[in-house]
Amino acid sequence: MTNPQFESAAQALLAAWKSHGRIDAIPEDCRPRTRAEGYAVQSALLRASGETGFGWKIAATSTAGQQHIGVSGPLAGRLVASRRRASGDTVSLEGNTMRVAEAEFAFRIGRDLRADRSGRPLAVDEVMSAVQAMHLAIEVPNSRLADFATAGEAQLIAEFACACFVVLGDDVAADWRAIDLSRHAVTVRRNDAVVATGSGANVLGDPRIALTWLANELTSQGLFLAAGDVVITGTSVVPVPVSPGEVITCDFGVLGAVRVRFD
Repeated sequence: MTNPQFESAAQALLAAWKSHGRIDAIPEDCRPRTRAEGYAVQSALLRASGETGFGWKIAATSTAGQQHIGVSGPLAGRLVASRRRASGDTVSLEGNTMRVAEAEFAFRIGRDLRADRSGRPLAVDEVMSAVQAMHLAIEVPNSRLADFATAGEAQLIAEFACACFVVLGDDVAADWRAIDLSRHAVTVRRNDAVVATGSGANVLGDPRIALTWLANELTSQGLFLAAGDVVITGTSVVPVPVSPGEVITCDFGVLGAVRVRFD
């Protein structure tokens, strides 16, 4: 694909991104076929949208998440500032066809994580040393593709990997670095009823491993995690169906909780 094709693909997605709408597919003559082409369109879509990126999401870090969007492995997508919300805020489900909430561990990056000159992958310890803070998050994903389950990874990457709203809690005050996140339990309540349980093990085995995957995925595409970026690492529970009028609370035990109301 050429740069004009990347821009054309971005324009095909742009109206759906802005309006919470959908298209059947990116037109055949500018449709990305590879992960690299998908990321190139993703970058073009961010530019075309005029949005300010504040970080990244990792989609499909659990078996359930992979089944939900019909892929065999993780994908990276951009998060934008206009769709960031604080814990306790209200999120609209208008135009949202996925209508699920996901409980996620999130990290804020304190310094740039660029590719090593030797070409070797970044290690977990290296990546975690660049983390400034942990947050708790609820992702409310949505796709610009009418049949996201069969669109394929290149198109999904192009449209921000189903990114939409992110509800982000404050910095975690507890000593989270001393906790085995792979074993850390997460409970999701809809109104007052428990509807899902899980743990960090559902996020590629450990949210820290997922963050390292993202750092290396981006450097392999000529991108990088920058200081100030927030990364939501993937759902630690099976995505929870939601409807207007409901309140979802994701309880991370000693780490705290994060909450969202839907309308």
